[in-house]
Amino acid sequence: MAGGAWFLYLLECSGGSYYAGITTDVQARFQAHAAGKGARYTRAHPPLRVLGVRQYADRAAASRAEWQLKRQPRDRKLAWLEHGGR
Repeated sequence: MAGGAWFLYLLECSGGSYYAGITTDVQARFQAHAAGKGARYTRAHPPLRVLGVRQYADRAAASRAEWQLKRQPRDRKLAWLEHGGR
């Protein structure tokens, strides 16, 4: 999907853990995770809800943001996402 918007999303999973990923369609990706067709992590820890979403212009920008988000301490991940990486 060239030129389309990409989204970074943060899920709350069973056991209270978080999972972050990128996609062009958050609702479809959440449904895939919930159906056990997403990432290996979410097959073992089913997602409960979407905690936050942030839009990016392209896949590269979303991937960079995902890398940064995954390096944040757990207690700062949601705030980091909501404030655009600040």
